[in-house]
Amino acid sequence: MKGLNALTNKLWLFVLLLVSPPGLAHDVPGVPAPSTESELLAAFGWDFDSAEVTTEKVTQNLHVLFGLGGNIAVSTGESGVLIVDDQFPQMISRVQTAIGKLGGREVDFAINTHWHFDHAAGNQVLGPKGTWLVSQANSRRMMQQDHVINLVGIAYEQEAYPTEAQPVITFENTMQFHFNGEQVDLYHFGPAHTTGDTAVVFRTSNAVHLRDVYNNSGYPFIDAGNGGTLSGVIRFCAETLKVIDKETVVIPGHGPIADYQALAAYVEMLKTVRARMLVLINQGASLSDIYAAKPTAEWDEKNGDNTGFINRSYLSLTHRVVDR
Repeated sequence: MKGLNALTNKLWLFVLLLVSPPGLAHDVPGVPAPSTESELLAAFGWDFDSAEVTTEKVTQNLHVLFGLGGNIAVSTGESGVLIVDDQFPQMISRVQTAIGKLGGREVDFAINTHWHFDHAAGNQVLGPKGTWLVSQANSRRMMQQDHVINLVGIAYEQEAYPTEAQPVITFENTMQFHFNGEQVDLYHFGPAHTTGDTAVVFRTSNAVHLRDVYNNSGYPFIDAGNGGTLSGVIRFCAETLKVIDKETVVIPGHGPIADYQALAAYVEMLKTVRARMLVLINQGASLSDIYAAKPTAEWDEKNGDNTGFINRSYLSLTHRVVDR
């Protein structure tokens, strides 16, 4: 019976996706006027002066650094230093100090999991110092232009990165490193949190860094104004589950280190929320109607404010264009 119910739910969701109009004219709030960096920092409670970098061990050669911005994975060993994401320029000296305590020196490679400022702005320090910068091709393209990121309630205009801070190595769907005794696999499974996301799998350490496609500190942010989609986040995480195993350590973009089971539960939560929203959307529901229906009710206590998540999910399910 359980299997039959699961199949019925999948079929019902498939029907909803088929009948959902490709460009529903539902209204969403306009994009706020872009804030300055100082206003953005204040809104998020970020303070460079007091920010500290802490370290958590995954294996002997793989650690995670927590600071201000996205979590950083660090591989150290005979080959050198490879990091995944690099936070802000103001944090790089503290990141380098933490790497030094792990036995590493200068950063040889920095993989940008996507183009957002809190994960890749450190490029502006590392690139000129000679670090090889790597990303999915779409992320490099996004870094070459100015883009407004609608964070809901506040927006930020991320200006194009200088040439020396842009990735010099890119890939489309897959890429592979052999570094510090690890096979490091890079995967892109289509638009999700952004249009240029990368999952980084450290095979020997049996760990994956999923950046903001998996947020373990609250609901995910979907950059729907720049091509991200709720369905893409679900697909990306589901595809990632296929290339790891049940013992894999899962490093989120934000929040504490997790595991396979937590990622699988996250995918099921997102599928449930999407199905509930699609039922309402196909009935002509407005964004206010969606909020009132409380499609995330059983997860709100754990994940906190759902405002931005529902707003961006709604946009991605009802529009085929970026924010204007």
